[in-house]
Amino acid sequence: MTANRRRGEIAAELDGKTHRFCLTLGALAELEAAYAADDLGALVERFSRGRLSALDMIRIIGAGLRGAGQDIPDEDVRSMQASGGATGFAAIVSDLLTATFGAPAQGNTPNP
Repeated sequence: MTANRRRGEIAAELDGKTHRFCLTLGALAELEAAYAADDLGALVERFSRGRLSALDMIRIIGAGLRGAGQDIPDEDVRSMQASGGATGFAAIVSDLLTATFGAPAQGNTPNP
């Protein structure tokens, strides 16, 4: 599966299967609603703190999957496995956020 980075897409493996992820405007609106964020700036601020919870990672990964056209609810994401465990999930989230918003400032990488 090929991901188009210029469109904000990434590819990563969950449960031994390669998936495409993309935080489209609809996916970002979903995250704004989940976090009661007023705008994208508030989301960027939240994610750039460098401290993401497991629930944050579930929401971001789920939104990214749905943004790429896959009908996978967050409840299913909860039971998925990534190579490297929590570190693998954090790597997917970091790569997806970087593809969407650009490189984080030094020292502000997600830390599960």
